[in-house]
Amino acid sequence: MVTPARFLVHYHEIGLKGKNRRRFEQLLAQRLRDALGPDTTVRLLHGRLLVEAEPARAAEVEERLARVFGVAYFARVRTAPVDFDRITKLALELLEARPGSFRVRAKRANKRLPFTSPEAEREIGARIVAATGRPVRLKGADVEVFVEFYEDEAWVFTSAQRTPGPGGLPVGASGRVVVLISGGIDSPVAAWRMAKRGARPVYVHFHSYPHTSLDSLRKTVAELEVLARWHGPAKLYVVPLADVQEQIFAHSPERYRTLLYRRFMYRIAERAAAREGAGALVTGDALGQVASQTLENLHAVEQAVGMTVLRPLIGMDKTEVIAEAQRIGTYEISILPQQDCCSFLEPKRPATRSTPEQLERAERDLDVEALVEQAWAQAELRRIEPRD
Repeated sequence: MVTPARFLVHYHEIGLKGKNRRRFEQLLAQRLRDALGPDTTVRLLHGRLLVEAEPARAAEVEERLARVFGVAYFARVRTAPVDFDRITKLALELLEARPGSFRVRAKRANKRLPFTSPEAEREIGARIVAATGRPVRLKGADVEVFVEFYEDEAWVFTSAQRTPGPGGLPVGASGRVVVLISGGIDSPVAAWRMAKRGARPVYVHFHSYPHTSLDSLRKTVAELEVLARWHGPAKLYVVPLADVQEQIFAHSPERYRTLLYRRFMYRIAERAAAREGAGALVTGDALGQVASQTLENLHAVEQAVGMTVLRPLIGMDKTEVIAEAQRIGTYEISILPQQDCCSFLEPKRPATRSTPEQLERAERDLDVEALVEQAWAQAELRRIEPRD
């Protein structure tokens, strides 16, 4: 019988959830099953999870575990009975390719064992020294040997096998949000940050076709295929905005044009939120980045809707956002050329400061409800799957 590849998965923030901890643990276990597929076994243990997979899938499993929100770190482990000699043998095999000083770190989930964690560390460490003559260093060791005791077995791994996960909370722990996604750099990062906080993103993309190309839509789909590798399959509502924009062009002051576009986007996204049971809208706004993102304009625009608008990037600068986009894998897609919907009939001198009252007056000759309903009626719903 082939011995499965085993991975020990640890979380951090979930451990602070008190009486709700079990629900979060079960949700994390389900997210691991979703990410790893039916050929993988996920067991929820005390304070950790154990994943078992076919050895041929080990590299794929490691790659996928590194993208599951809620995972603090994981390690491929070797298993031995609770016997210091057997554990030392495994440790020596793992240390063979890692020269230099070492230390042993032990944890006991089974408190009935006839030794303490420090005693286990000393016993195993002494055996390693006797076998190799390697120096022990309690601080700053070149390699650490981890031994975790659970029931009647021990899991052994080194710091070389320990891989960080993204942390955060499992997707779905914090409800749903609707993300306004443009195809640019910022909004995919905002969505990723919300998914890391446990929110399930549903997306809305606006386009001005045929007055602009569909490049922004194609880019958005490609970005979401990358993001779906982190948070799973996602819904995307594709909404034509050109008719709304033409009415704004014809009946509203030019300087407020972009802000009015955004107010209508929020209203239409609010329709998507009502359908999906989402609790907030999410945008990629960063304070002061463009004219529409001053404090005054952000406030004036969001007054068009009655729900919370979240802005995960609000205090970040562009270099920070770019670095995060590169890390999560969306940056190279986001920088491809495009015409987004706000470039259609764009004002030459946009207002940098506005009030809700000014924007309401700028909309007074528009049939707001009819335009929102018309645009929403034309929305196309797509399902986006992860891209390999």
